[in-house]
Amino acid sequence: MEAKKNVAKELIEDSDRYLMRTYNRQPLVLRKGRGIKVWGSDGKEYLDFVGGVAVNVLGHCHPKVVIAIQKQAQRLLHVSNLYHIEPQIKLAKLLCTHSFADKVFFCNSGAEANEAAIKLTRKYAKEHYGQERFEIITALNSFHGRTLATVTATGQEKFQKGFEPLMPGFRYVPFNDINALQSAITTNTCAVMLEPIQGEGGVKVPSDDYFKKVREVCDKNGLLLILDEVQTGMGRTGRLFAYEHYGITPDIMTLAKGLGGGVPIGAMLATERVAASFQPGSHASTFGGNPLVCAAAIATLEAILEDGFILDHCNRMGAYFIKKLSQLKDDYPEKIVDIRGKGLIIAMELTIDGTPAVRACAEKGVLINCTAGNVLRFTPPLLVEEKDIDHLVDVMGEVLGK
Repeated sequence: MEAKKNVAKELIEDSDRYLMRTYNRQPLVLRKGRGIKVWGSDGKEYLDFVGGVAVNVLGHCHPKVVIAIQKQAQRLLHVSNLYHIEPQIKLAKLLCTHSFADKVFFCNSGAEANEAAIKLTRKYAKEHYGQERFEIITALNSFHGRTLATVTATGQEKFQKGFEPLMPGFRYVPFNDINALQSAITTNTCAVMLEPIQGEGGVKVPSDDYFKKVREVCDKNGLLLILDEVQTGMGRTGRLFAYEHYGITPDIMTLAKGLGGGVPIGAMLATERVAASFQPGSHASTFGGNPLVCAAAIATLEAILEDGFILDHCNRMGAYFIKKLSQLKDDYPEKIVDIRGKGLIIAMELTIDGTPAVRACAEKGVLINCTAGNVLRFTPPLLVEEKDIDHLVDVMGEVLGK
């Protein structure tokens, strides 16, 4: 055990020496995972309620995903998008069959998917409405990525600081405020871009009728509706896509995180009418939709859709999780402000800084995440069980009781 601890210590020292410090990393080196469990290089076991931040929807190393990757790796790793790619075609068909969309563009991340959505929106608007229509309305407290365009679309100054001048063409309004959205529309507005649930912003869930009203406003004013489902897509909310909860469809939707079951892939989906503005040369991605990641994504999507079990399970575990956390809130009303979420994207808002709780839980073998300073965010694999939730709640009780 001492030798393993020394190996972990050396790895962390090399990490500090050679990697840019763009993350506040926990002092853990994770080297193995199965289901909802991961193991550190020192052999310690953890329950993972971070799930790669909503990436590992099927848990770690799900057999169907692993086998798909193994088979594809033996057959074909990568070819250029100058040729037709069989797994990419099959994945696009699956996504379109099970969503509002007619066309898909593949890339490598959520930020790239949102970047593609911004480009498609501007091109569509210029073709249909003229050069002056280029502004996109986004929400305060939103998060859309860290490229220059997507960090500008993000309605949080802390992510933008130091990268000025920002890209022009974005206006921000409070989330879940339809009057503010209507008031922000100008002759330059071409689209509205929103998350169905604000993830990085603290798991903010809108009122049930908000998105119906947003869709009506967009239709009335000739605006495209872009939904950033990077964090909420792929079953995370108990539906395959979160927009299904609200009885509307967007014009454009972006996916990433859970799409590949653990491998990096992003996608931008659109209706035929809007997608037609992208022609050869309009946009591209060297690695976007390569055979390996598409094979993994097909396995992930098929597993989620199979018999509806995973989506039903997500809804049941989400309801159970919120019930248990709400009981904890009753025990610690001076420390817990709110419990909220949908499916298995759940938040516990605290009256105190959440970082110490994250560290204390890790010491007790449970991995959780803090966002927005005082919000503990839980995005475990969709296959999490009641016993796992019970253990987390017990640990949270010990941590908050100190």
